[in-house]
Amino acid sequence: MKVLLIDDHTLFRSGLRELLTRRGIEVLAAEGTGEEGIQRAQSLQPDVILLDLRMPELDGLTVLRRIVAMDLGIPVVILTTSREETDLVESLRNGAQGYLLKDMEPDELVGALGDVIGGKTVVAPDMAGLLARMVKGDEPEEPGRSPFSILTHREREILCHLAAGQSNKVIAKELEISDGTVKLHVKSILRKLEVHSRVEAAVIAVEHGLCQKIDGP
Repeated sequence: MKVLLIDDHTLFRSGLRELLTRRGIEVLAAEGTGEEGIQRAQSLQPDVILLDLRMPELDGLTVLRRIVAMDLGIPVVILTTSREETDLVESLRNGAQGYLLKDMEPDELVGALGDVIGGKTVVAPDMAGLLARMVKGDEPEEPGRSPFSILTHREREILCHLAAGQSNKVIAKELEISDGTVKLHVKSILRKLEVHSRVEAAVIAVEHGLCQKIDGP
């Protein structure tokens, strides 16, 4: 596993680099500014990028947007001290494939990075409940009405795979359809559910127990 670190705190950056190296992870570079990190992402092509949110000049969200816009195919994981709900949601909406907290256990961080490289989206356990509450909202659901009623059976099936954290490639293989077909279904799911990310859609599915309801034809 090859990792790029982008964090403006020198001590944290140095300590994390050593921690990951001891666990057999190759840290290609550890940059202290967003601009340097963006340049390194393009030239080094790491397997995953660990990005801080609170940085001077270019903040983490700006760096995230620019890396995503470059279409490098490199997953970006936010690693931060922020437990603010707006930071979590904005990170995921802007293309982050993970949102983790700096106080997590080292082995949990390594495991999460492995999940991200495997195609999953990871959210710190402490933040998952917050995300679920935000996605669910405060308005009561109309009696007898399901948010999934406008989805086709195939879309509900794919949404269940998303809730399991599977990537488009894995879903395509399991359902014996093309990656492109899965991508089109995912776009349709997000539009119909009026959400902005796969994670938000997955949380809705879990909250409503969708995957327990679609075993039949």
